[in-house]
Amino acid sequence: MTAVSHEHASRAWAALQQRASVPARQRLAELAHQHADHLAGRFYEQMLADPASAALLSHEQVQTRLHRSMQRWVATLLASEKDGGPGVEPLLAQQVHIGDVHARINVPVHLVLRGARYLKDELLNLLRDDPVLPPDQRLEAMQLMLGRIDLAMEVMSQGYASSQDRNVRTGEAYRLFAVTQNLSTEKERQRAALLDWENQLMFDLVAGLDGNQLPLLRSAEFGLWFRHKGAHAFEGTTEAQLILQAMARIDEELLPQFDRRLQLKRELRLQYLRELREQAKSIAYNLDWLFEQSSELEAGRDVLTQLLNRRFLPAVLRKEVHLARENHGQFAILAIDIDHFKHINDRHGHDAGDTVLQQVAKLLNNHTRSGDYLFRLGGEEFLIVLVDITPAAALKAAENLRRRIASEPFRIAGQEEPARLTISAGLALHGGHPDYQRTLRAADQALYQAKHEGRNRIVHAEP
Repeated sequence: MTAVSHEHASRAWAALQQRASVPARQRLAELAHQHADHLAGRFYEQMLADPASAALLSHEQVQTRLHRSMQRWVATLLASEKDGGPGVEPLLAQQVHIGDVHARINVPVHLVLRGARYLKDELLNLLRDDPVLPPDQRLEAMQLMLGRIDLAMEVMSQGYASSQDRNVRTGEAYRLFAVTQNLSTEKERQRAALLDWENQLMFDLVAGLDGNQLPLLRSAEFGLWFRHKGAHAFEGTTEAQLILQAMARIDEELLPQFDRRLQLKRELRLQYLRELREQAKSIAYNLDWLFEQSSELEAGRDVLTQLLNRRFLPAVLRKEVHLARENHGQFAILAIDIDHFKHINDRHGHDAGDTVLQQVAKLLNNHTRSGDYLFRLGGEEFLIVLVDITPAAALKAAENLRRRIASEPFRIAGQEEPARLTISAGLALHGGHPDYQRTLRAADQALYQAKHEGRNRIVHAEP
């Protein structure tokens, strides 16, 4: 929110106050406080009637939390000076923050405005039937209520627009960046991953495994990478769509044909095998074409470790929240901190510390899946987004990283003896809430707990 618009909103708020008498302001505050629960209920009743908003708000955790938040918002927005309201500056700041949250979780503005319209209708009914105020003061209270809610929506929308603009710019930058991390290396890595899946599939077929035991491409190393990174990076291209279609054809139509109960004739079995091979070849061909059309881009990469930096974390988490909701899946956030890293810098110097950070980053990169996201947040802090994962698998992956780092000798120039390191980490599973900040905070709190309990451990945040 710019200084000019903030000043305008402050003046508008003051003008609303001056036009309403003290009894009108106080009675409006009393009604808002008395009926806050009913008003919040009506607000969400109307919101949930809309399919678009129901997709965001039907989760029980969201409804419970937001219902309480709406009660507080109504009571605070319409509070009188007598009730010790927060004052105009904090109130306006709150509206900007709410707009920012709405943008972060992708709540469309028109749905918020629709909810506000129903809220105003309910309050108008309460004021119209109120026996306490005389007609002239009742009209003043109505005008004050309408003006305050409209002004709150105006400021909230400005916060939303500003945040959305940042999100769009960051998302587009990330889309470009996602395909540019060492293109030649990534291309070969994914070609090899696709070939590994194909070889594993052929081995399993020869071994006589049933159709439901065969490895799905979507869950293989290549499939995870393409669904969570490649498809986003190459969004809008025909080739990316063809790869997704080929993957769906393989997993949903061809592999089930090898169910023993179908008792395939030899000719049909050969036909399906040939099509499997052709689909895999088409994926490889389209993948090569996509990589050839991309060019190197360095923005968004941590200079020291070559991992993602904090810039793209919101874009990644928004996308993962969307995919989790769409596919009824889960992802996890692992917040990592190197224990006693300051001792390395103090004893051996910052160059040695940088070398250790690079070695840690390489180890993390070598022992996570292609579809996962690795970030260096700064200093000795790292973060991993583990995609398409169960709670048990996430905890196993986190423990595996902890053990590997604890057993790894970290070489420092000029030192005969290698350094030994441990990490503390907080693990949090995405629980379905549309605001990814909740999962981030849970992971951070779990990391703090791991440090507090003695370090060199993983703490799994309570769901």
